[in-house]
Amino acid sequence: MKLLIVTVVLEFEKDILKLFKKANIESFSESRIDGHKNITSMVRTASWFPSEKGGVESSLFFSFTSDESINILFELIKEFNQNMETNNPIKAVVVPIEKSI
Repeated sequence: MKLLIVTVVLEFEKDILKLFKKANIESFSESRIDGHKNITSMVRTASWFPSEKGGVESSLFFSFTSDESINILFELIKEFNQNMETNNPIKAVVVPIEKSI
Protein backbone atom coordinates (compact mmCIF):
# COMPACT_ATOMS: atom_id res chain seq x y z
CA MET A 1 0.00 0.00 0.00
CA LYS A 2 1.19 3.49 -0.85
CA LEU A 3 -0.08 7.03 -0.42
CA LEU A 4 -1.13 8.66 -3.68
CA ILE A 5 -1.37 12.47 -3.75
CA VAL A 6 -2.88 14.28 -6.75
CA THR A 7 -3.36 18.01 -7.38
CA VAL A 8 -5.60 19.40 -10.10
CA VAL A 9 -7.13 22.78 -10.97
CA LEU A 10 -10.90 22.82 -10.45
CA GLU A 11 -11.43 22.91 -14.21
CA PHE A 12 -10.20 19.30 -14.42
CA GLU A 13 -11.74 17.94 -11.22
CA LYS A 14 -14.39 15.90 -13.05
CA ASP A 15 -11.69 14.50 -15.32
CA ILE A 16 -9.52 13.24 -12.45
CA LEU A 17 -12.56 11.61 -10.86
CA LYS A 18 -13.14 9.70 -14.12
CA LEU A 19 -9.47 8.69 -14.20
CA PHE A 20 -9.69 7.46 -10.59
CA LYS A 21 -12.65 5.31 -11.57
CA LYS A 22 -10.80 3.85 -14.58
CA ALA A 23 -7.83 3.03 -12.31
CA ASN A 24 -10.13 1.33 -9.76
CA ILE A 25 -9.40 3.91 -7.07
CA GLU A 26 -12.74 4.15 -5.33
CA SER A 27 -11.67 5.27 -1.88
CA PHE A 28 -10.04 8.70 -1.57
CA SER A 29 -10.26 12.05 0.20
CA GLU A 30 -10.41 15.53 -1.30
CA SER A 31 -9.65 19.03 -0.09
CA ARG A 32 -9.94 22.43 -1.75
CA ILE A 33 -6.66 24.32 -1.99
CA ASP A 34 -5.27 27.45 -3.64
CA GLY A 35 -2.43 26.70 -6.04
CA HIS A 36 0.40 29.18 -6.57
CA LYS A 37 3.02 29.13 -9.32
CA ASN A 38 5.38 31.88 -8.26
CA ILE A 39 6.50 33.38 -4.97
CA THR A 40 5.73 37.00 -5.92
CA SER A 41 1.98 36.42 -6.05
CA MET A 42 2.15 34.84 -2.59
CA VAL A 43 4.06 37.81 -1.19
CA ARG A 44 1.43 40.20 -2.51
CA THR A 45 -1.35 38.26 -0.77
CA ALA A 46 0.50 37.75 2.49
CA SER A 47 -1.06 40.78 4.21
CA TRP A 48 -3.53 40.29 7.05
CA PHE A 49 -6.48 41.37 4.90
CA PRO A 50 -5.67 40.73 1.23
CA SER A 51 -7.96 42.59 -1.15
CA GLU A 52 -8.04 39.82 -3.74
CA LYS A 53 -7.56 36.10 -3.79
CA GLY A 54 -4.01 35.12 -4.69
CA GLY A 55 -4.18 31.53 -5.91
CA VAL A 56 -5.79 29.27 -8.44
CA GLU A 57 -8.69 27.23 -7.11
CA SER A 58 -7.54 23.64 -7.05
CA SER A 59 -8.23 20.31 -5.40
CA LEU A 60 -5.91 17.93 -3.59
CA PHE A 61 -6.82 14.26 -3.56
CA PHE A 62 -5.17 11.52 -1.56
CA SER A 63 -5.69 7.80 -1.36
CA PHE A 64 -4.06 4.79 0.26
CA THR A 65 -4.02 2.40 -2.66
CA SER A 66 -2.22 -0.43 -4.46
CA ASP A 67 0.73 -0.25 -6.86
CA GLU A 68 -1.45 -1.68 -9.61
CA SER A 69 -4.03 1.11 -9.38
CA ILE A 70 -1.31 3.75 -9.12
CA ASN A 71 0.42 2.46 -12.25
CA ILE A 72 -2.84 2.56 -14.20
CA LEU A 73 -3.62 6.07 -12.94
CA PHE A 74 -0.15 7.39 -13.82
CA GLU A 75 -0.54 6.15 -17.41
CA LEU A 76 -3.98 7.77 -17.64
CA ILE A 77 -2.69 11.06 -16.22
CA LYS A 78 0.29 11.03 -18.58
CA GLU A 79 -2.05 10.60 -21.56
CA PHE A 80 -4.44 13.27 -20.25
CA ASN A 81 -1.63 15.81 -19.72
CA GLN A 82 -0.24 15.23 -23.23
CA ASN A 83 -3.61 16.12 -24.75
CA MET A 84 -4.42 19.22 -22.69
CA GLU A 85 -4.37 22.74 -24.09
CA THR A 86 -3.57 24.62 -20.86
CA ASN A 87 -0.46 24.95 -18.71
CA ASN A 88 -2.08 23.32 -15.66
CA PRO A 89 -1.25 19.62 -15.83
CA ILE A 90 -2.58 17.12 -13.33
CA LYS A 91 0.26 16.37 -10.91
CA ALA A 92 0.64 13.19 -8.89
CA VAL A 93 3.18 11.76 -6.43
CA VAL A 94 3.45 8.50 -4.54
CA VAL A 95 4.73 8.18 -0.98
CA PRO A 96 5.64 4.78 0.49
CA ILE A 97 3.99 3.86 3.77
CA GLU A 98 6.35 2.49 6.44
CA LYS A 99 3.70 1.84 9.10
CA SER A 100 -0.07 2.08 9.31
CA ILE A 101 -2.84 1.26 11.74
